[in-house]
Amino acid sequence: MDRKERLLSEIAHEARYTGDETGRPELSERVMGAMRAVPREAFVPEDLAHRAYDNEPLPIGEGQTISQPFIVALMSDLLDPEPGDRILEVGTGCGYQAAVLAELVAEVYSIEYLADLGDAASQRLERLGYSNVHVRIGDGNRGWPEAAPFDGIIVTAGAPELPEALLEQLAPGGHMVVPVGRGLMGQDLRVVSKDAAGEVSSRSVLPVAFVPLEGG
Repeated sequence: MDRKERLLSEIAHEARYTGDETGRPELSERVMGAMRAVPREAFVPEDLAHRAYDNEPLPIGEGQTISQPFIVALMSDLLDPEPGDRILEVGTGCGYQAAVLAELVAEVYSIEYLADLGDAASQRLERLGYSNVHVRIGDGNRGWPEAAPFDGIIVTAGAPELPEALLEQLAPGGHMVVPVGRGLMGQDLRVVSKDAAGEVSSRSVLPVAFVPLEGG
């Protein structure tokens, strides 16, 4: 079994182990296929390429990390992505989560607060052929109003509370997956849903540890 297939096996095992909490004991074939398709080694620093298929977060510079693959897969799955969807990502980082989403949906709009990271991610995604990912440098708390509404929103940094602008930009019937809480070990991964009438509900999924959401 090669490193990537071993990682996929570990993701499936962790999904089963956390299934009572997440409600997702088995991740969709589409999400697992996207995880298989994206070359994670292209998104980590060269000196960490040998650890690209470890099921753990890794540093990517500027105090930021590439998320644990299981969390990337779980958050993608919780969006219930459909091929025609338009997704907003807050926190581009190295571009790995955006690439996974690009395998699953029609368009990904990704916002990064740190210009150097965002510019490098944009160039990396373009080089890898992800022409359906659009990257902007800016404050993710404000979303991307002119491209809204979005079928799903994913936030890859810890927000102290649910960003109001993002809730407004979520389309009826859509889901937002977001870590909420203060401090690296005090976040609660939530799925926020908006029904056809625009009513919002939220459920907790797992305790998580993300870098703080910048801006605001």
